[in-house]
Amino acid sequence: MNLPTFNRIKRLLEESGLLSNINTTSDFEFHPNFQNETILITGAAGSIGSEISKQIAKGSFKRLILVDNAESPMYFLQKDFEQFAHTNIFFLITDVRDAVSMQEVFETFKPSLVFHTAAYKHVPLMESNPYEAVKLNVLATQLLAELALINTCKKFVFISTDKAVNPVSIMGMTKRIGELYLQSLNLKNSTKFLITRFGNVLGSNGSLLPLFKKQIELGKPLTITSPKVSRYFINKSKACHLILKIASYEQWQHSIFTFDMGEPIKIIDLAKTYISLQKNKNEDQIDMAFIGLRPGEKLHEDIISKSEIIKSTHDKDILYVTQKNDYPTNLIDLKKLESITPCQKTSEIKLILESYL
Repeated sequence: MNLPTFNRIKRLLEESGLLSNINTTSDFEFHPNFQNETILITGAAGSIGSEISKQIAKGSFKRLILVDNAESPMYFLQKDFEQFAHTNIFFLITDVRDAVSMQEVFETFKPSLVFHTAAYKHVPLMESNPYEAVKLNVLATQLLAELALINTCKKFVFISTDKAVNPVSIMGMTKRIGELYLQSLNLKNSTKFLITRFGNVLGSNGSLLPLFKKQIELGKPLTITSPKVSRYFINKSKACHLILKIASYEQWQHSIFTFDMGEPIKIIDLAKTYISLQKNKNEDQIDMAFIGLRPGEKLHEDIISKSEIIKSTHDKDILYVTQKNDYPTNLIDLKKLESITPCQKTSEIKLILESYL
């Protein structure tokens, strides 16, 4: 690993607050003016949802509706919000897959802006739970989009992933189908559907660095799939800062966005840098175990497919993702996915998913 790579990873770790000996304040917080907006955030207690909600709470807004089905994370989020002393924030324990419940949420609060961050994100886990991945990542997205249209929401922001590009995993396929479905809605409706696609979020729930930290504390080897594997990484505060910028602007030429994340980083370089920056630790003291790619994983991720190109926007950190050729104008029919059952084999479900791509 060369010095520029080391310094780049070090900066990312510092910006993400992942070094215990570094006291940082985020340079990426964005406090938009949403004073006329009722904002709904799904997956609000997750890594991205909670960060978006906290950045919004530091600005102006009409009402903030936070939805999650995880009770304990939602409780801790509610405690975090005590510092803001807002009376216009609502914490709802409900499931975005529940049509009756979500219809009630939309009819009661009439959100004008939706951030849909709720999703199943762990690739190997979704390989063995494809039915649940389809229900949450695709069908719940369809439900929320339909409710947004019925209730004349202004904007609907969908949080996607680089794993939706040239997808080989169940998770990636479901997120890509979500992208395609929302893009097709943009063609004929007044609600603006915006899609943000980015890489791994440093320090997010279930991500690599919390795992590495725990393995170091237990004296265990750091588990890495392959010495060659690389990923795009982004700081959580920066990702949410850019998502809020996208949501706050009125005029965009295209609907899919990605962020300037620099070159992919090898996981082994991330691990070595993290070790070297820990107090009283060095690389020679920590073993590494290469465990091989898990089901659904790739050696490298992409931010665009072969049929896509990247264009610049007025913001240097935000990029458009557009099709090289004309985009299909037909609304995507999800009936085949609606008929999937939990007793079907993963291979059968995967074939159905592939038929949409």
